[in-house]
Amino acid sequence: MVVQVLSFALAILCIMNVPIAICLGAASFLALYMDGSVPLLLLVQRMFTGTDSFTLLAIPLFMIAGRLMEWGGISKRLIDLSMNVVGGMYGGLANVSILACMFFAAISGSAPATVVAIGSIMVPAMIKEGYGKSFSVAILAAAGIIGVIIPPSILFVSYGVSIGASIGKLFIAGIIPGVIMGLSLMLFCYIVSRINGWKSSVKPTFRGFLSSLKKSIWGLLMPIIILGGIYGGIFTPTESAAVACIYSLFVGFFVYKELNIKNTYISFYEAGTTSAMVLLIIATATAMGWILTTEQVPLMIAEALSSLAQSRYSLLLFLNIMLLVTGCLMEPNAAIIILGPIFLPLLQQANIDLIHFGVVMVVNMAIGMLTPPLGVNLFVAQSLQKDIPIKSIISAVTPMIIVLLVNLMLFTYIPAISTVLLKYFA
Repeated sequence: MVVQVLSFALAILCIMNVPIAICLGAASFLALYMDGSVPLLLLVQRMFTGTDSFTLLAIPLFMIAGRLMEWGGISKRLIDLSMNVVGGMYGGLANVSILACMFFAAISGSAPATVVAIGSIMVPAMIKEGYGKSFSVAILAAAGIIGVIIPPSILFVSYGVSIGASIGKLFIAGIIPGVIMGLSLMLFCYIVSRINGWKSSVKPTFRGFLSSLKKSIWGLLMPIIILGGIYGGIFTPTESAAVACIYSLFVGFFVYKELNIKNTYISFYEAGTTSAMVLLIIATATAMGWILTTEQVPLMIAEALSSLAQSRYSLLLFLNIMLLVTGCLMEPNAAIIILGPIFLPLLQQANIDLIHFGVVMVVNMAIGMLTPPLGVNLFVAQSLQKDIPIKSIISAVTPMIIVLLVNLMLFTYIPAISTVLLKYFA
């Protein structure tokens, strides 16, 4: 009865467009209340336990660091550097946008933040250059999802916490997949631009490259410091987030000198409100996950999938389908916190590497940010050019989703893409 009430209440609340954190919490409360055999206080305790984690402190800290670097002028300098690397080729500005998103992904850990930081500059520039409006917005929406693949990634933190995997290893596993996704989108843009005749008016020079590299070097050093500190055993992933905050303040105030008291306050405010939303989702998702585990739902799902999937390959295909559908309907952090423990027994039974599957799961959730009805990145990107209907953006982003799905299949069935660097750095 508990699972039925939980599922029904969750479905009704989602249809009513209630915020996902409220959906998860209210559905869990109603299920326990109707059952009556468990004190409701346990629900609150589980919510508290879900966020009472030193590791989860990395989420607000990385968000603060990303906001500080955005307000501190790092995004402009990364765009200048990208312009001098790929700006001269066909589809130059589109590829500049993608490369800049890849650079910024190594700072922010957030897909929407990456879209806003790079898109607010590049979307108007692309439209002025003659690119289609829908294409310009769509490419930023697609490239923005790399923000949760290339480390540091907030979704990798959520996955690591939910199943007890090493966040440091997850970070290193996301590097090559993130780069492949970025290069695949750049190749797509190059082909489309050749077909449409979108030549670039940018004329990069070696002197310009050296100048932009010099100006952006402080921003480029940040991921090196973060990852180098983690894999060098100097600090934990959470401590690296604190180091990133201090580094961002130093660069913003004393190097680029674009941070001041006002925009520092705005950075903390924006990061605080976003973090509160994410952590509330994690708290309520943890409570729901506890109810599902108590009712042995993970075991039932594992048995059902085991009977359907005759091999690891078919099992991974089923899991991908489930995750893609879930990504369309549920906030990524909530989906990972709920589904991670549910899939864990099945992954262990099939002897699937948890780090490899972490990359697969996060890439699925990232693609879900481009698919309606949730499609977070679609709506964030649309806010940059509000006169474009969401239908046009969906139409323009669909071929890019196909490219990303091909990438997903590669990551799923060639585990070495995700794990090869672990041999050298983990």
